[in-house]
Amino acid sequence: MRVLIDPRRPASPGSRLGADALRDLYRPPRGRWVRSNMVTTLDGSAVGADGRSGSVNTPADHKVFAVLREHADAVMVGAGTVRDEGYTRVRPTRRSPEPAALVAVTRSGSVPEGLRTPTEGRGAGLLVTCAAAGDPALGRARSVLGEDAVLVCGEDTVDLPAALDVLAERGLRHVLLEGGPSLLGTALAAGVVDEMALTLAPTVVGGDFPRIVAGPPVHAPDGVALRPHLLVEESGTLLGLWRVR
Repeated sequence: MRVLIDPRRPASPGSRLGADALRDLYRPPRGRWVRSNMVTTLDGSAVGADGRSGSVNTPADHKVFAVLREHADAVMVGAGTVRDEGYTRVRPTRRSPEPAALVAVTRSGSVPEGLRTPTEGRGAGLLVTCAAAGDPALGRARSVLGEDAVLVCGEDTVDLPAALDVLAERGLRHVLLEGGPSLLGTALAAGVVDEMALTLAPTVVGGDFPRIVAGPPVHAPDGVALRPHLLVEESGTLLGLWRVR
């Protein structure tokens, strides 16, 4: 993997990266930090021809994906993405024996199967929902996950800033937002995203597939301004970090 934009050494593009240097480049700042991670094809699709993002991942993307998770205290995902992408609780690694907590976000309060799987040695699963889910759904969720694992944040919709406050109070300060597009759109609109990690896969799929952000226009009419912070490349795959201005 080679560096194209390096925040530490701006005058040395083209240098090669080992595993430790890659981890260092992707290390988040101290304090609270919310980083999203998405992949897109060159024609703007967030998924491959099979409708899943996994089909456009590349070996380089897998390397960075692992690094991002190693740095995260919590991995936040929409409940629909947990179901569609087959998420299960985050596995520990040699570098991260304490794995990130998997946090599923849902307005309905329904617990996705990947969160309820009681696999030993994986991170704690949390459910973020809102009061509109209702007592029956909240009661079922608490019976499956435990009283402390169900976070009710917001009345009619999920209040992401409040949810992130609760996570931070629990020591989960570095949050990795892995989608899907609707959750990322909501997070950008709420102004809680500090940085976007993005993989540009060297492929074109055509079709009418979703983009990495869905929902109403974000901060219309100008959108959310970002600046490039890091860019690396391997075998045609471009991967980088863009920080919200």
